[in-house]
Amino acid sequence: MTERIYSTDSYAAEMTASVVRSDPDDGRIMLDRTVFYPGGGGQPCDIGELWIGDDRLTVTRVDQDAAGVWHWVEGGMPAVGTALDGKVDWDRRYLLMRTHTAMHALCGVIWERFQSPVTGGNMNPGEGRLDFELPQWDPEDKAPIEAELNRQLALNRDVEVSFLPRSEADLDPSLIRTKVNLLPPSLQEVRVIDIVGLDRQADGGTHVNATDEVGQIRVKKVESKGKGFRRIRLELTTPTAP
Repeated sequence: MTERIYSTDSYAAEMTASVVRSDPDDGRIMLDRTVFYPGGGGQPCDIGELWIGDDRLTVTRVDQDAAGVWHWVEGGMPAVGTALDGKVDWDRRYLLMRTHTAMHALCGVIWERFQSPVTGGNMNPGEGRLDFELPQWDPEDKAPIEAELNRQLALNRDVEVSFLPRSEADLDPSLIRTKVNLLPPSLQEVRVIDIVGLDRQADGGTHVNATDEVGQIRVKKVESKGKGFRRIRLELTTPTAP
C-alpha cells in the first residue's frame, strides 16, 4: 500500500519515494509514498513532476486502487526500486484546497438553514458546484446564502482532520452529507473533515487549515435541476490566499 501523505498533511508538496510497481503498457507507476492526491469526491487529482537525478518526468494523472496510488508519467518509465523525488503543482493544489474547503462551508450553511443533503458536486481550481435537494428554495435566498458563507469563512474556523474506525463512523449518520452514502463497504477507516462549529463530514480530499485562507466567495449562479433540486455554483474571488 502507498503511504498517502496528502491524507494527513495537505500542505506537504514534495516527497522522496521509491517505485514499487510499474505498468509500462499503461505508462504508470506506483510509489511507496506520495503527496499526489488521486482525486475523488469531486476534487480532481494532482499533477506535477518527478525527478530521477536530473531526469524530469511529468505526472499527468493520478488514481488509486486497492493496491495503492498510481502515477501516469511522461518522459520515461522508471524500473521497480528506483528512488525519486516528487513535487505537486502547488499553486493548483492550494487553489483546490481553498475551493474544497469553501464547498464544505457551503454544505454547512445550507444544512443549517434547510437541513438539505447534497445530491452531487464537482470542482475545478477556484470554482465548484454543489447540488442540493431544496424544495423550499426561493430566488431571494441567493444573496443571504452568499453573505452567510462569507461571514462563516471570515470567522477563521479551524479545519481539523481525524480518522474513525468504520464501525464508529457508521453510528454517526451526520458524517454523511450526501443523500446516498458513498462510502465503499470495504473502507475500514473513515477520514473526517471538521470545520469546527460549521460542518463535519466524511471526506478524503485536501483542505486548508483554517477558513480565512479561503478568502471571499461569490455565488455565481443557482440553477434548477428539476422539481425541488438546485445547483449552486460558487467561485473564489481572490485568486491567492488572503
